[in-house]
Amino acid sequence: MINSGQGQRPPIGGTQRPPLGTAARPATGAGAAARPAVGTAARPAVGTAARPAVGTAARPAVGIAARPAAGAGGPRPMVGGTSAANGQKVTVGIADMKILQWDGELITYALGSCIGICLWDPNIKLGALIHIMLPINMEAGRKNTMKYADTGIKETINLLIGRGARKDRLVAKIAGGAKMFEVVGPSNLGNIGERNIESVRMNLRKEGIRIISENVGGSVARTLSFYPATGIGEIRAYGQPVITL
Repeated sequence: MINSGQGQRPPIGGTQRPPLGTAARPATGAGAAARPAVGTAARPAVGTAARPAVGTAARPAVGIAARPAAGAGGPRPMVGGTSAANGQKVTVGIADMKILQWDGELITYALGSCIGICLWDPNIKLGALIHIMLPINMEAGRKNTMKYADTGIKETINLLIGRGARKDRLVAKIAGGAKMFEVVGPSNLGNIGERNIESVRMNLRKEGIRIISENVGGSVARTLSFYPATGIGEIRAYGQPVITL
């Protein structure tokens, strides 16, 4: 007989064994390590920057100064006195001037007897394009400075220096100065293109700026493009191939 006051005795050894074929499950308490989901890569800790692969850093092209990183406080692309978006085309009107840095194209049209003057600092890729109409500013008050070679060149140089250029690094390229029509009689109006050429050369020489390329004279109107990122100019005229300036 079994005594009704006694409980059932545990198996020999004192601990209860799990059923055969059943794996013991790990504890679910705070000390148990969580297992990652199958196929899920562990994410790096927040704030840890991934290191670039060895040898993958892009090197700047030889001879081209590195552009300042966005927000790094370096000079921004500029049109006149305002910021300009990278890569845009900026039109320079007659008796006008624009400044652009790095990317983008400065372009001026209808250079007949007028002259387009490109001024460029190659170290910081800062360039200006002036479209002058006449050789000398004799206006009272000399207000329309960009209309004339003497005042337009001088003022543009000062603006470029104010934006980080150095005068001893500036170089120039010029185009235009065509003789667009014949004038009967002693008038000098028919030679205004030649007078413009002489004035531009003289004023650049006076400022100590070297002309490294030019395409002047002739009898056709020109369109002039200038790219400050490279210092390349391009001239287009009706029925003629593109000329690199």
